[in-house]
Amino acid sequence: MKAFLSCFLSLILLPLLGHAKLNVVATLPDFAALAEAVGGDLVKVASLAKGTEDAHFVDARPSFIRVLNQADVLIESGTDLEIGWLPPLINSARNTKILPGQERRVALARGIELLDVPSGPVDRSQGDVHATGNPHYWLDPANGKIIAAHLAAVFARLDPANASAYQTNLVQFTERLDRRLAAWSTRMAPGRGVKVLTYHKSYEYFARRFGLEIVGQLEPKPGLEPSATHINGLIARAKEQDVKLVLIEPFRPRKTPEYVAAEIGAKVIVLPDKVGGHQKVQDYLSLFDYAVEQITAALKKLEMMNR
Repeated sequence: MKAFLSCFLSLILLPLLGHAKLNVVATLPDFAALAEAVGGDLVKVASLAKGTEDAHFVDARPSFIRVLNQADVLIESGTDLEIGWLPPLINSARNTKILPGQERRVALARGIELLDVPSGPVDRSQGDVHATGNPHYWLDPANGKIIAAHLAAVFARLDPANASAYQTNLVQFTERLDRRLAAWSTRMAPGRGVKVLTYHKSYEYFARRFGLEIVGQLEPKPGLEPSATHINGLIARAKEQDVKLVLIEPFRPRKTPEYVAAEIGAKVIVLPDKVGGHQKVQDYLSLFDYAVEQITAALKKLEMMNR
């Protein structure tokens, strides 16, 4: 009788206990947003970096150690973008599930065509160059589909009972992204071939997707602050090539970009490179909604001024 009652109570209480969510930790808010889109209510997601931070130099707070200690899955770029701050946190977290080489340590660059892959050895004299290539690949929304599919496969493998739900979420997200990508491409079409400067090599993937031509960076080398000699040469080149826009991330200083823009008759656009970089950018799709809106509005304003 006791065994029967125990079994009966278990059957009643089991639905109330609910499904144990996968505890997912992402290094960047963009990866977190994609994990939420694919995982839905089946995952609990936290991002270490903020959208307003430089992903190369995240403030590694002690609270991250506890977050990583409890992680079921860690998703990272897979391009050494986080090399300056993530490894010490992993060592302190003492979570064997997310050590390098483990199946729950997920490198999202797999399957993505990386730009700016060095042809030879890399050393510090070249600046902050990544041996695997440019790490800012999430700024091409087509790569977002690859990342989402990768995450859906990982979640399904770790939580096979809900594999169909992850697949359904993936299909729905991909359909939404495809519709928006078509709309973004249409809106950006008049700007194809427009020449721009950037502060850092953050926007190469975005520019390739939407047809912008990057003439150069304000940094003389990746990660190095602009020098007067470099800026003077860049201004001359930008004038010669009729650069229209200067794109910078929210965390960059404004003085030098604004000076350069004034000298060449261009417009500075503060363009979030991550989810959370602006109050209007709260998920992966709105990251591109905002970017396309800012760029098309700036180009329209410049066109009207030049009439």
